[in-house]
Amino acid sequence: MAQDREQCEGRRPVWRHQLSTLDVPQIVDAHCPDHPDGCSVHQPRLRPRAEAEIAFVGIGPGAGRWLEDAGPAGATGIRAKTARAVELATVLGNDKVDQALGLAATAGCFADDDLLSVLGHIAGSKSAGEVVRAGEAHSVQNGTIGWQALGQPSPVPRELTAG
Repeated sequence: MAQDREQCEGRRPVWRHQLSTLDVPQIVDAHCPDHPDGCSVHQPRLRPRAEAEIAFVGIGPGAGRWLEDAGPAGATGIRAKTARAVELATVLGNDKVDQALGLAATAGCFADDDLLSVLGHIAGSKSAGEVVRAGEAHSVQNGTIGWQALGQPSPVPRELTAG
């Protein structure tokens, strides 16, 4: 037993990490030289191989984002949806379809008609610079009469005053 203790006393830690609080790790990138920038999980790169995949990713960065998010979200029929997006890009232009695919990816919309729905919304919406203000004639607010009672003592119901 004494011999085991002597062998253990000669061992020292190679590196001692700085103490930290719970759920706040102290990570030093130099300790993990095989991982660039300290990242241990790498995002998969899009590697389109088929002609249809190349055409879809060629629509723009929104298409790439949609494709990256569709798989983990559990979307089905991705090939048919990407083919439909390429058809729409041919008719409507890459910019609109790319914007719609980016918005759909951000919103997690991967169902069959979601791209058409987003494209319809984009077509019917005003440009980002136009601000629409509803006038008082088109307001759904009842008015401000309800605010008059604010701060006033509340009336006592008759049931409580009749004794």
